[in-house]
Order: sequence, then C-alpha cells, then structure tokens
Amino acid sequence: MKILVTGATGFVGREIVRQLHDGGRSVRLLARDPGSTRVQDVVSRSGAEVHAGNLLDADSLKGALDGMNAVIHLVGIISEIGENTFENVHAVGTQNLVGATQEARVERFVHMSALGTRPEAISRYHQTKWAAEQAVRHSDLDYTIFRPSLIFGPDDQFVNLFARLIRFSPIIPLLADDRAHFQPVAVETVAAAFVRAVFEPKSIGQTYDLCSPDAITLVQIVDEICRAMGRKRLKWRVRRFLSRFQAAFLEFVFPRLFRKAAPLNSDQLIMLQEDHIGNPQTASQLFRLDPVPFRDGIRKYLNA
Repeated sequence: MKILVTGATGFVGREIVRQLHDGGRSVRLLARDPGSTRVQDVVSRSGAEVHAGNLLDADSLKGALDGMNAVIHLVGIISEIGENTFENVHAVGTQNLVGATQEARVERFVHMSALGTRPEAISRYHQTKWAAEQAVRHSDLDYTIFRPSLIFGPDDQFVNLFARLIRFSPIIPLLADDRAHFQPVAVETVAAAFVRAVFEPKSIGQTYDLCSPDAITLVQIVDEICRAMGRKRLKWRVRRFLSRFQAAFLEFVFPRLFRKAAPLNSDQLIMLQEDHIGNPQTASQLFRLDPVPFRDGIRKYLNA
C-alpha cells in the first residue's frame, strides 16, 4: 500500500506519517519545497518519497499520484497571507487534488475537515472547509471525511501558546466566552483514525467527528494548563470590541511588516464564540480509538 500525504510536515501530518511508517506503509509527500528542513526531517524519519508540487498549481500535481493506492489530504490554514487564502487553500487546492486523484485512477481519499464545518457557517474558514467537503463528496472517489475538534499534542499551537503566556505573564487574556465549548482530541487519536480509515471499507462515503466525550470552555482549558504546569494565573475576559480591534490591527500589520500571517484574525474570533460540539462515538467504535483525557495528555508534554 502506497499513500500520498499532503500537509505531511504539519503538526498532524508528522504523526500520521510516523504511524504509517511504523505500520510498514510506503509514503510519498507532496511538498512545495522538497529541500526545506521540515520536509527533510520527515523524510529522514520515515524514508518517504517527495513529489515537488503546489496544490494551487494543478499542473504541478502531474505524476504525484503515479503508483499510489490512496491519498490522505491534510492541508489547511487558520490564517491567510498572499495567495494562501481560505478559498485558495481549502477549496481550490482540494478541487485540484481531487481532479488529479481521479485522473490517476486512485480511488481511496481520506480528507481533513474541521468540527463546525457546515453549509450555513459564519466564518470563512468553515465556509471554505464546507466547499472542500463538497468537492470531495461530489467526486467519484471512495472518500472518508474527518472533522477534528481542537487537537492537542507536543507540537500544537494552541495549548503551547497558552503555556508560553502562563510562563511569562501573570494575567491570561481570554477571547472566548463560556457559551463556546470545545472537545479537545489528542493528535495520536486523530492520526490513528486517518491511518485506519484508509483500510476500513465501512468508512467509505462517511463523515466523522473526531473529538473527546467531554465538552469544556476556554476557561476550563486554561485552568487545566495552569494545573499541569503548577501555576496560578489571573484571567482577563477581553471585551469583544477590543479583540476585534486587535485582530484587525494584526491582520493589517503582520503581512506588510513581517510577511507572515497574523497570529490572530477575525475568523478566529468568530469561531471562538461558537460551540464546537460533535459526536465522538461513531468514529471511536469503528476505528477502535482510545481517547486520551485532555488533562492527562497535556501533562505529558507540558511537564517535560
């Protein structure tokens, strides 16, 4: 079994490639810059092949799927810069990959979406994730779609962001209110679901939530991080108009001065005010997933 993985150098992608490698599967990475340190690190650990290509350039995908038996598509962004907009990366990129997969006559396609994705979504992030899902559903591929909740693990950019704030600041700003709930899921659990789905015919044509059974607020998440680190911190609920001003300022400044995506944007604020609740049971039963409690999971790497 040979599998093409997009987004293989990302947080979830590295864990999926590791599990595929440990299971004796051959992996090919799609990478815009095959010589980058991140790509070479994954190659050195997994022995993966690399195909130079960009999801936004359909011609560059020719040959990427030669000899492949399946595709795991993970590429996604949470902040925009340049041509890497939500519409381009999520919708156009997925459409290009679906077309290349069909042309290569590869049938199996496992797709990464996000919890909260729906046709009437408010945020552009979720709107474009829905467009990507629709491109997959309307193809003739043997697809499986996963919608993970907030994913935590040693290299995540959510728990570790708050951990850095907790180390250096006596006050922790909170941008979400208690109406918003999350069901954090461990990266190992998410990766196991993707890997096992490739070989599970019962999952074809299905969409699954990947999340924990417990729904918690952002305040509870911060409290758990503080508890894991043995720290106590004051929490400051940021007024919505202030957070909107901050996001607009960062969205204007970061691309122009630092040529980087803003660390906070308007779409993220929208999603922080929404419930992100799913049903973990169906995926857990079919893929034999063993949920990692948030408290236990973060202690392993925050203590380290």
